[in-house]
Amino acid sequence: MYSKLIQFIREWYQTKGFIPLHEPHFKEIDRKYVLDAIDSTFVSSVGEYVDRFEQGLAQYLGAKYAVAMVNGTTALQVALRVAGVEQNDEVITQGLTFVATANAIVHNNAVPVFVDVNRETLGLCPRALETFLDHNGKKNARGTINKNTGNRIAAIVPMHTFGHPCKMKQILEIADHWNLSVVEDSAEALGSKILKKQCATFGKLGVLSFNGNKTITCGGGGAIITNNQAIAKKARHLTTTAKIPHKWAFVHDEIGYNYRLPNLNAALACAQLEQLDGILADKRHLANAYEALFKEAKWGHFVTEPSGCTSNYWLNTIITQDKNHRDDFLERTNEFGIMTRPAWELIPDLQIYKKCQTDTLGNARWLAQRIVNLPSSARANV
Repeated sequence: MYSKLIQFIREWYQTKGFIPLHEPHFKEIDRKYVLDAIDSTFVSSVGEYVDRFEQGLAQYLGAKYAVAMVNGTTALQVALRVAGVEQNDEVITQGLTFVATANAIVHNNAVPVFVDVNRETLGLCPRALETFLDHNGKKNARGTINKNTGNRIAAIVPMHTFGHPCKMKQILEIADHWNLSVVEDSAEALGSKILKKQCATFGKLGVLSFNGNKTITCGGGGAIITNNQAIAKKARHLTTTAKIPHKWAFVHDEIGYNYRLPNLNAALACAQLEQLDGILADKRHLANAYEALFKEAKWGHFVTEPSGCTSNYWLNTIITQDKNHRDDFLERTNEFGIMTRPAWELIPDLQIYKKCQTDTLGNARWLAQRIVNLPSSARANV
């Protein structure tokens, strides 16, 4: 059953060795830019590559501002703070996501609330979101209040799972009705679009990640994306230890963070950004080949981009028949040196988040028992 898949993956990556889930690829331009940053001696958070990367990233996304940070989690933490999330506020997100989404909420001393996902997009379900707010929310002078806890609900964080865009139009309409900020977790979705609009540009703020396993990488790295000048200025100030600019004086006007992206990492990010279109094209070629293979073999349903969307296919995904088929698939492929993995444990099932409010999470639980991610690296010759 698995021999054809294993043969396909090995031929695609042209190796008999171990095949990872998603590894970066580097070319001479990456080395050139990094060595240039080293030679400049500006390797920390001040340097021309930081400015260059922020400008290039914003231009690529069609946004006005990008603020580069050390990783996606810190970017989401700061984005939530700048969006107005305060201590004991609640932030609605999805149960099927990476733990960093929830952690960033808690880093603001806020409380995550988990609702279900949509089976087509794998991301936050607008119907589940609307039902939760209709049943649990009420409006008063403080804003939108959770009737069960008395806490203010301050924001919504949809996450584009594996690079497939959420139904942002509907989510934004619901958020507008309840007067809630939307902070778009696009950590996995660089290059994904709804119609022609890039992910990370729909909400008040969007967040990206450039971790080592992402579509492009600079070792770590993250960014806040926004069209609001005041928000961008605030985010940049907070992540530079909230230091008031001055030639020599060290005056800090609020509690800030040392979260700015170092110039050394930004040099690599600039080189990677220049290669992004080629990487996306190669990943789409692989996704199309996987889709054809799984249609023929019927081992599972290959997840394709939602209607009206362009997915970056960060991680190619199949949905197996049930948990037993999933576990057999994982065991057999990994046994042959092909790295596959399941979806994350649902966040509210983790001991650290068991006390958080959820809805039934019916789709999330169904998917978590069936999802398998396949090797999805761009090939080194793109």
